[in-house]
Amino acid sequence: MKNKIITTKDGSNSLESAVFGEAYHSIHGAIQESEYVFIGHGLEYMAYRKDIINVFEMGFGTGLNAWLTYLFAKENNVAINYYSIEQYPVALETAKELNYTNTTEEIIDFEKLHTTNWEIANMISSNFILTKEKIDLHNFDSSLKFDLIFYDAFAPNAQSDLWTCEIFAKMYRMLNNKGILVTYCAKGYVRRNLEQAGFTVERLDGPPGKREMLRAQKLC
Repeated sequence: MKNKIITTKDGSNSLESAVFGEAYHSIHGAIQESEYVFIGHGLEYMAYRKDIINVFEMGFGTGLNAWLTYLFAKENNVAINYYSIEQYPVALETAKELNYTNTTEEIIDFEKLHTTNWEIANMISSNFILTKEKIDLHNFDSSLKFDLIFYDAFAPNAQSDLWTCEIFAKMYRMLNNKGILVTYCAKGYVRRNLEQAGFTVERLDGPPGKREMLRAQKLC
């Protein structure tokens, strides 16, 4: 089975998963959602606090969140250690068809995110290190503590096991004190599971097409 490329309402591409039958991003705008949720309310919120930011992403997917983070690091001279896991890697030929880049240089840099080796740290630029691991979240463990988590799993109706209190307790343990987790999903039971896991949770205005998003913080 092959993932299907779709065009979202802001003109940017996403994929429809052949495994889950779900879009990888909001149909209202793939880039728009990622910039708003993960960059605007996650990375920008955290960037002024530390010289080096350890980011964990649940679901490398199309590489969009990693790409936008790479651009942010480049434009703002922020050092980022980016760690992402993905159980179903997107084929390079599919990634090449996504319209997230505007120049030849950007195309080369974006494709590098997909072609770098898995399971090792890759120096993408002087201030962006990328580590990708092919593993299920349930089996993932890390000695590295993170400052920021991009929680970008498929929606609960597709991956209900990734939105439990137990999983969020794991995310809580993976964070440094005062670290944050951001996600596009604002369902009531997701918020309650985050709170039960120990997080202090904010409900924020969502990106276009969504009423709310969540930002959860580890305060101890």
